[in-house]
Amino acid sequence: MKKRVIGPVIIGFSSIVLLTGCLFEGEQSLEEIDSPQDVEYVENDSNSPEADAEDTAEVTGEDTTENTSEEGAGEEVAIEETVKRQLFLMDANGMVVPQTVEIPKSDSKEVARQALEYLVKDGPVTELLPNGFQAVLPAGTQILGLNPEANGTLVVDVSKEFANYRPEDEQKILQAMTFTLTQFEGVDRIKLWINGYEKDVMPVNGTPISDGVSRSNGINVHPGDVGDLMDSKAVTLYYPAQTESQDFYYVPVTTMIENEGSDNYEAVVQALLKGPAFDLPLLNAFNDKAELEGVQFDEGVLSLSFNEALLSNFEKKSVSEHVMKSLVMTLTEQNGVDAIQVNVEGVDQVFSEDGTSYAEPVTRSDVTGVESF
Repeated sequence: MKKRVIGPVIIGFSSIVLLTGCLFEGEQSLEEIDSPQDVEYVENDSNSPEADAEDTAEVTGEDTTENTSEEGAGEEVAIEETVKRQLFLMDANGMVVPQTVEIPKSDSKEVARQALEYLVKDGPVTELLPNGFQAVLPAGTQILGLNPEANGTLVVDVSKEFANYRPEDEQKILQAMTFTLTQFEGVDRIKLWINGYEKDVMPVNGTPISDGVSRSNGINVHPGDVGDLMDSKAVTLYYPAQTESQDFYYVPVTTMIENEGSDNYEAVVQALLKGPAFDLPLLNAFNDKAELEGVQFDEGVLSLSFNEALLSNFEKKSVSEHVMKSLVMTLTEQNGVDAIQVNVEGVDQVFSEDGTSYAEPVTRSDVTGVESF
């Protein structure tokens, strides 16, 4: 039986509220929507321009295009080697979302710097932007330096052009930079410098940043409808969204749920079952009658039991791709959760919509096609 999530705030929610974005439009259903286009997430190694290789922020080259030349009209034509990078961009609704973009492979180890450069408006990302998406950093912004500190903080030094943004874009800029850079191993938070000078507040709207900004500050922050903010916890949930051209992607939303102790697995799943807030332009991945029946955690695997309403096709015993992606992408962001095992009561084995068995626990890389962060 679904339960209404009402409850408790973690210390520090005030900083999340400070980083809240805009209000959005209403929720839709996925029940009659065609199969989605995959959105990929890439794994990132540790590598940063001004530290030793083992301490720096670097993306792996697993998805690199290996072709470097091809035959044409009797002569060899050089082809630029590329690699997939995950960038946090702004969608048509003004929400900050991950998109996988194929960019030239850097000869240097400065892949974190390159990732930031591809967040700059009118920069090299312009021709690569998916339809309806845009970069977030002000045009002309230069990345002057990335300096890692021992405590997992990455100091980002940018040029004065960085300050040329609208006040309403301040949170989006912070979120895009933070979530793009904290993909890299060893980077837990960022601090901002402008032209070599440390900043305690953002330059336009004055958001406090003296302690640095991390993923715990949230992304696309929405307060939700919990009754007691003093006894709730912030989590980031992934919901499907759709472009005008009917392509699907997944939007992270940080919201408040009931605080049920050291883990909140059941509360997180209940929040996903409930769907996004009515004023968000997002979709509910689940059937209305889907219910969570049980939760069990063991050595990194979170097992979830649902009633039959979870199935998108009872005859084929299949679970929607939207459901699996929302569950796996959301829950693998919880500490210690490496994979999700989905079970349906009365069903021996469940499958994906293309017939792939879900007998084994499902990892983030299983649903995205690439390794998780």
